[in-house]
Amino acid sequence: MAGVVRSILEESFPRAKPTFSVGDIPDLTGKVVIVTGSNSYVASYAALLAHNAKVYMAARSPDKARASIAELNAETGKEAFFLQLNLADLKSVKIAATTFLEKEKELHILINNGGITTGDVNEFTPDGYDLQMGTNVIGHFYFTKLLLPILVATAQTSDEKHVRVLTLSSVTHHYGSLNFDTFKDSSARRKVTNANVLYAQSKLGNLVFAVELAHRYGKQGVVSMAVNPGNIGTHFADRALSPFGQRILALFQYPPPLGALTQLWGATSKEGAEFNGKYLAPWTRLGSPQPTALDPKLGNELWEWLDEQVKDL
Repeated sequence: MAGVVRSILEESFPRAKPTFSVGDIPDLTGKVVIVTGSNSYVASYAALLAHNAKVYMAARSPDKARASIAELNAETGKEAFFLQLNLADLKSVKIAATTFLEKEKELHILINNGGITTGDVNEFTPDGYDLQMGTNVIGHFYFTKLLLPILVATAQTSDEKHVRVLTLSSVTHHYGSLNFDTFKDSSARRKVTNANVLYAQSKLGNLVFAVELAHRYGKQGVVSMAVNPGNIGTHFADRALSPFGQRILALFQYPPPLGALTQLWGATSKEGAEFNGKYLAPWTRLGSPQPTALDPKLGNELWEWLDEQVKDL
């Protein structure tokens, strides 16, 4: 228990300064990148564009995405590309992946950055899954699965002989657990009264998925890692909090550009090629996930369950 508390405090209030900066990003000319969700994480997009990557913003809202793309163009002189993606709707996920594959022949970096948190335990996806598990885990699993052929092919033909997949987790994974009976509506699901429990579960699910992806595809050149970006002031949790709760949370949050650094470190640095199966913590350091996340039996169980959900889509 003491170790869990220590990890939570170290990740929530990092004392060490970042060892990596945007200026350390190498030239990304010729690299194709997808970042899911997070119109509010403009700092990540800006840094990638400024270093000449071709960047797709895979997001749900066309209006918000296009506004962010215009902002990025004004800042960097480069243009990101919009890819419509609603992670909560598996049909939308398939359309997004198909659309991308019609446009591109390579994919070098996939950042599974999108997600949702909610204060309502009674919210479900159109496919009937718990909203947070469905959006944060199932949606990203399916999107990644559909893109695995192009990722593996790119790894084989690229100069680096690898590609990178980053999946965002959270400090909350430390107190999460995976109860498969709560992934859909059930008697077990209806006993859950705190939506934060379901969010922590989804963030542990993200981490378990990232580690299992590393185990299954690492030898084919897919470098998969999980990332805790830190407690970042992106208004991500606003829909789960009261106005008073939002003001309190803001006291303990850090600016978005700082939150972008750890994922950019994993996505672009030379040492990032060695981060397969690793957990990245703020700021730009390797962290220690809860031991459950590294359990190969649980990783296989989750992967097989996820695969079963999307096999007939």
